Amino acid sequence: MHPVYVDRLKIFLCLAVALFCLATNAACADEFAFDLAAFEKKPWHLSGYAELRPVLFGLDRDAALYRLRFFDRDEGGTTSETNARLQLEGRYERGPARLFARLNSDYRRSTFGETFQTTFYDGYLGLRPRPFLTLDVGKKSLRWGTGYAWNPAAFFDRPKDPDDPELNREGFIIATADFIRSLSGPLRTLALTPVLLPVRSGLNEDFGRADHLNLGGKVYLLFYDTDIDLTALVGGSRSNRYGVDFARHITSNFAVHGELAYIRSEPRPLVDADGNLHQKNASALSYLLGLRYLTRTETTWILEYYRNGSGYTREEMRHFFALADAAFAEFGATGDAGALERAQSLGRQGFARNNPMRDYLYLRVSHKEPFAILYLTPALTAIANLNDGSFSLAPEALYTPLTNLELRVKAIFPSGGRYSEFGERQNDYRLELRARYYF
Repeated sequence: MHPVYVDRLKIFLCLAVALFCLATNAACADEFAFDLAAFEKKPWHLSGYAELRPVLFGLDRDAALYRLRFFDRDEGGTTSETNARLQLEGRYERGPARLFARLNSDYRRSTFGETFQTTFYDGYLGLRPRPFLTLDVGKKSLRWGTGYAWNPAAFFDRPKDPDDPELNREGFIIATADFIRSLSGPLRTLALTPVLLPVRSGLNEDFGRADHLNLGGKVYLLFYDTDIDLTALVGGSRSNRYGVDFARHITSNFAVHGELAYIRSEPRPLVDADGNLHQKNASALSYLLGLRYLTRTETTWILEYYRNGSGYTREEMRHFFALADAAFAEFGATGDAGALERAQSLGRQGFARNNPMRDYLYLRVSHKEPFAILYLTPALTAIANLNDGSFSLAPEALYTPLTNLELRVKAIFPSGGRYSEFGERQNDYRLELRARYYF
């Protein structure tokens, strides 16, 4: 080939390679172009969810708790309720400072009318002057304890609802700190969390007696791969109490946990066999033992035994239910609601709360995507009162057709004999649909 053509061919090949490289680079740039600023951690974050939850109640008109609530009205066999919730949470960080807030707004329309309430569940300022030290001041839910349905050693938290224990809860206004140290040897981590919680008029009033500064805290230990917490509360608004909890993974899919709490001189309102009211102070020892197991087929088992040392015996609960029946009969005969109102007050103080008795068993079984049905998780929850033999069963199905959308259908069926805890619930059944969208 003539040398001129060879040179021209070389030039053409070089130009072709150059153009190919430029085109490839441009395409790669278009496909993989990124802005470094987009990967930088933003100082703020906002998220939350919106929820709609209609509920249908099948009423037990002969139950003591039905009569206490509806003694002066006729609701028929069923009643309904519409609930809506908007929960927002935001975080702003700048340097060592962090501001966190969780705002919860609830709307309810029922036979009693309409209510709307907005509450700050959390709202606190955090400072981290050193990597091992964090200070928080404001309203905060601490979420202590290792139990799933109950947390007897979580002295600074509001109690969970065992029918829906994963719900966020309102915190208290506190000042707290976290000192964390990593160590070598069997004790791998040591953390100290002191807590100050004042109670006075307009401040943490529902925690306990006013005009007290309550002190307490938690010591956390990671010892031989076992998480251990030592907790305490003193100060006067509530009786002094001390606790310990633990959690440990035996294998990657099997874990055990437990809690123990000692409460000194816990006051309890009581009703005797003659319907007389009095109060008894006594120390109480409460504890919880549980396990969590995940099978190879994606079935999760959660089992817990709970001993409520400050709970009521079977006879003490029977006396309360008999008092409620007698008060209802007096109202029917005379129209005087005074005895019913006193019984209602006793219920709010303890008898009508969730799980007011002494021994409970909790079992929850959930299975992910049965029969290859994508995004579906059915579950069954059972809570049994071991003192009177009553129980509740709650089947449910959770479906997530979209990444941020949850649809849940749930039913609760309480069952038990006369003057038993679940037998005297106001509902024969409860059906609800929950649609929740996260953003």
